[in-house]
Amino acid sequence: MMFNTGQTLHSIINGADHNRGDLLSVYNPADGSLLANVTQANIDDADFAVEIASGCFEQLKTTTAQTRSTVLYRWYQLIMDNQSRLAEIITLEQGKPIQESKAEVVYAAGYVRWFAQQAERSYGTVIPPHTPNHQVTSHKQGVGIVLGITPWNFPLAMITRKVAPAYAAGCSFILKPSELTPISAIELAKLALQAGIEEGAFQVLVSDKPQTLIEHLNSKSAIRKLTFTGSTRVGKLLYTQCVDTMKRASLELGGNAPFIVFESANIESAVDGLMIAKFRNAGQTCIAANRVFVHRDIKAEFVAQLKRRVASLKVGSGLNADFDIGPLITEAAKSKAKQLVEDAIEHGATQVIQSSEKQQAGTFMSPMILDKVNSDMDIYHHEIFAPVITLIDFDSELQVMAMANEVNVGLAAYFYSSCLKQIARVSRGLDFAMLGINEGAISNPAAPFGGMKESGLGREGGAEGIDEYLETKYLCQRI
Repeated sequence: MMFNTGQTLHSIINGADHNRGDLLSVYNPADGSLLANVTQANIDDADFAVEIASGCFEQLKTTTAQTRSTVLYRWYQLIMDNQSRLAEIITLEQGKPIQESKAEVVYAAGYVRWFAQQAERSYGTVIPPHTPNHQVTSHKQGVGIVLGITPWNFPLAMITRKVAPAYAAGCSFILKPSELTPISAIELAKLALQAGIEEGAFQVLVSDKPQTLIEHLNSKSAIRKLTFTGSTRVGKLLYTQCVDTMKRASLELGGNAPFIVFESANIESAVDGLMIAKFRNAGQTCIAANRVFVHRDIKAEFVAQLKRRVASLKVGSGLNADFDIGPLITEAAKSKAKQLVEDAIEHGATQVIQSSEKQQAGTFMSPMILDKVNSDMDIYHHEIFAPVITLIDFDSELQVMAMANEVNVGLAAYFYSSCLKQIARVSRGLDFAMLGINEGAISNPAAPFGGMKESGLGREGGAEGIDEYLETKYLCQRI
C-alpha cells in the first residue's frame, strides 16, 4: 500500500499544516483499523482562516481568468498523476471498491478540467445604451469567500465540483470536509497548492464538532457564499443561518430516486442500469435508485434476471478487486438501513433474495431485494443509503408517474422505455431535476447537477456551475 497508516495529518490553513490542536482519529470502515490522526481546527483557527481568505480574495481580484485556468489545469494533471494513491485513500477511509475509487478520481479531476475551461468563459455583456452619451455593460466577478461543506460518500468529487468553479470565478474557499473522510480533502488541497493555487485560496478545516464550527463561520459577514452537499434536514438548518448576513447558498440535498421500468423496456438493459444506479458505492449515493417501479406485465422476467445479477455480487474489503460491494460507512448507517428493512417486512414486504449472514459482519451488508413494497412503509419515503432494492408494481403510466412524484424531493429519476412518445411524456411529467432515460449512470462534469423541490438550490457542474460563484455588476458610464 502506498498510504502509510497511523501517521498524523493536519488541517491546512494559509497553505501550511496546522500542527496544533486536538486530534481526530480516522478509521477504516471495513475493519475499524486506525488510518490516521488529524489535527482539528477550533474557532480561533477558523477566524484566522477567514482573515487569510479575505486577503487572498483581494489578491485574486488582480489575477486573470487565464492565470486561474492554468492553475486548474495543473491541478487536474496532478490529480490524474496521483490516481492510484488517491483511489487507495478513498477506499481506505470511505470503503468503496478500488475500481469505483479510481473512477471517482477521474470524475473529480473532470470537474477541475471542466472549470479550467469555464474560467475563461465568464462573459459579460454590452447593453444598448439609453442615450448616445452612455456606455452600458455588465461584468461578472467572484462573489467572495466561500464556505464549503462536503459529505463522506464521494470525498474527492464533492470537493472538486465546489472548489474548482469557485477558484475559476476568482473566489477563495474554506472547506469543512466530513470528519469521517478528511484524508482525501487534505491530499487534494496539497495537490492544489503544488499546482500553484494561492495559499489562502483553498483551506481545509477538520473538526469533529462541525455544528459549532460551521455555525460560527456562517455568522461571518466576510463569507459571502455557502455551498453544501448533504441531507435536506441539515441543509434547511444551514440555509436559515445564511439569512442574517444574506449569504448566497447552493444546496445539493437528499433524494428519493424512482427507477421506472415500463412494459416496452429492454429488460436486460434496465437490469444493467439498475445494478449501476443502485449498487454503486453500496447504495450510498444521493442519486441512487430508491424506489423501483416495474410494470406488472414484465415483472416476472425482470425479477428473474435481477435475482441472477444480485446473487453474483460479492461483498468484502474494497481493496480486494474481487469484491463488488464494500462496507457501509458506519455501524450506525447499517443499523438504520436494517431498521428500514425490518419495518418493511413487518408491513408485508418479502425478501426475494436472502442475505448471507457471513457477509453481514461489522459494517458490511449484503445486497437484498424486497418485493411488495408500498407507501405505508418507511423505506418508501426515506433514502435507504444501503444495497437494498425495493420493488413496487404498477399498471399504468399515469399511476406510476403519480407514485414517483408523491415525495417532497426531486433530485434524480430513471426510467426505461422503448416508446418515444412515452419518453417525451414522462420526461415532462417527472418532478425531478435529473433524468436517466434508458441509462443508469448520469453524472457528468459538463452537465448541471442539482435538485428540485426540497432537494436543494442551484446547480453544480455544467455551464451553470460557475455562475453560482459569480456576481453580476452593472456599469453605466457617461461618455
